Amino acid sequence: MSQDAELYPTPDNPLPGKATVGHFQGADGRRLRYAVFRGEVGPVRGTVVLLHGRNEAIEKYFELIGGFLQRGLWVATFDWRGQGASDRLIERLPRRGHVRRFADYERDLEAFLEQVVLPDTRLPFFLLGHSMGGLVALSQAPKLSGRIDRMVLSAPFVALGGQALNEGRVVALAGTASLLGFGTFPLTRDRGPRPFSANPLTSDPLRFARGEGLAEAHPHLALGPPSARWLYETLSAMRRVRRQEHLTAITIPTLILAPTRDPLVPYAALEALAAQFRACTLIPIVGARHEVLQEADRYRDQALAAIEAFFPGSVDSGLPQQIEEATAV
Repeated sequence: MSQDAELYPTPDNPLPGKATVGHFQGADGRRLRYAVFRGEVGPVRGTVVLLHGRNEAIEKYFELIGGFLQRGLWVATFDWRGQGASDRLIERLPRRGHVRRFADYERDLEAFLEQVVLPDTRLPFFLLGHSMGGLVALSQAPKLSGRIDRMVLSAPFVALGGQALNEGRVVALAGTASLLGFGTFPLTRDRGPRPFSANPLTSDPLRFARGEGLAEAHPHLALGPPSARWLYETLSAMRRVRRQEHLTAITIPTLILAPTRDPLVPYAALEALAAQFRACTLIPIVGARHEVLQEADRYRDQALAAIEAFFPGSVDSGLPQQIEEATAV
């Protein structure tokens, strides 16, 4: 483990506080960038292990991290292999989102816990995973009992949205491409930046612009389309975590934040998952899009209130079972 990495703030996305930044050694020796943020508000209530989605980096979560620090929570987070400022997997194509095995993500999470979180942060440990990060957390959750006290999943990537996309066909196509030696090839083209009006992620123009500005100022942090192998491995993991025997093995109290206007992960899929998952409570965020934690305040504040109620206390005391859509101000 080394402290030879840096963070990349921008004028509208400043550092949230003091951080220890470096690299730890992931599965198969990959250098993965991490950061630990320690707040100055005491007493320390614990540490949030923050797991990003695909094509995200530590910098995207500065605003969220700052809020946790103000509430007495430390934050430990890292860039997944192949994205952010961690080692890319295809040297000639650094923008290609790729992974050889989904299990590599799980092994990287284990390495992060052992090398960074356990020795350098404060108990208790809470996990917050968004989208792909939520999928990795769900997949690894049966092995996390005894280390992670509570888990929040924001729009976890457990099903494929879009009427034009058939999950089975995508798995078959991506698997065939991998078998034929085309696993590093994309199945979609790189569309580049998209206008706010066409984005499926957030209804907040300022947070959307901040994310686009980060990618423009520091393009080495961004990704293009995923590879066929990434699609095959990730969609196969989706199917695995939806199985009843897998969900039954999860004993960590879990909260799912489920945006109802998410075109990437169907709300119905999250509702069905939670219904089979004894340790889980689902909170619909009515009207929100995929990136609940980057959404307009009328949605984001509801998600943060649910997280605040869930991490230190009991999901059975005072946590609403449904959050209705707020009127825009």
